[in-house]
Amino acid sequence: MQETWFVTGASRGLGAQIAKAAIRAGNRVVATSRRREALVETLGPDSDQLSNLELDVTSAGEARAAVQAALSRFGAIDVLVNNARYGYLGFFEESTIRDTQAQFPTNLFGVLNVTRAVLPIMRSARKGRIFNISSFGGIFGAELGPLHGASKFALDGISESLSREIAPFGLFVTVVESSPLRTEFLTRESLRDPAKLAESIVRMAGEAKPPTRTDRIEIERSLAWHLDTPIGDHRLHYQRSDEGYQECQHRERSFRSSGLPLAWKRHGR
Repeated sequence: MQETWFVTGASRGLGAQIAKAAIRAGNRVVATSRRREALVETLGPDSDQLSNLELDVTSAGEARAAVQAALSRFGAIDVLVNNARYGYLGFFEESTIRDTQAQFPTNLFGVLNVTRAVLPIMRSARKGRIFNISSFGGIFGAELGPLHGASKFALDGISESLSREIAPFGLFVTVVESSPLRTEFLTRESLRDPAKLAESIVRMAGEAKPPTRTDRIEIERSLAWHLDTPIGDHRLHYQRSDEGYQECQHRERSFRSSGLPLAWKRHGR
């Protein structure tokens, strides 16, 4: 059955791949980004299956307006994907309070703005799936990622609590603990293909009871840099003494000796 997806941060990377995968599956997609022209460049012009909308998720007013525009166009929102993200990587001692304040509006408050706008629609329909794109930084702290991790821990906690609140209405929340992805931000050689993750999310949306979290073993496997196995493969579970873990440590040492800047900033979509 054709459903309507609302995807934030859809102009590139994982968000674009999710939008494309949902369209290939026969669904309708409302794709949003801060720049509508970037959406059209990536996904194409509006069509019977696609509506491109400009949206800054940090604005509650814009979130409500975009959701109403989606309703006017397609009449429903069955699946919400909160993918818009902002990332700061660097040592805590080198960061400023301004860096901290910049991390939360998109990663956390933006998710809350869009979810608040969509929930009444889903609750009324007694039907809906919400996918919040987090990262392994929401499971454990990582060096160079204290600010990013703080926002993801907060997102994961709210997602788990919300999943219990809305379960009686037939609604589900899934936190997608994304491993590093092969996008324009990171290199192609060693990272997970975002198209495969997007296909997995589309499949999960069709399940009668999707999981609250994607499999933690997937995160452990990804950290070991064995990234060609589909989500949920329980055959791979690396311990700290295993070969995969040692390879991960070798790559980290190589990064440290490469002379790259200690602090990176990545602007949100």
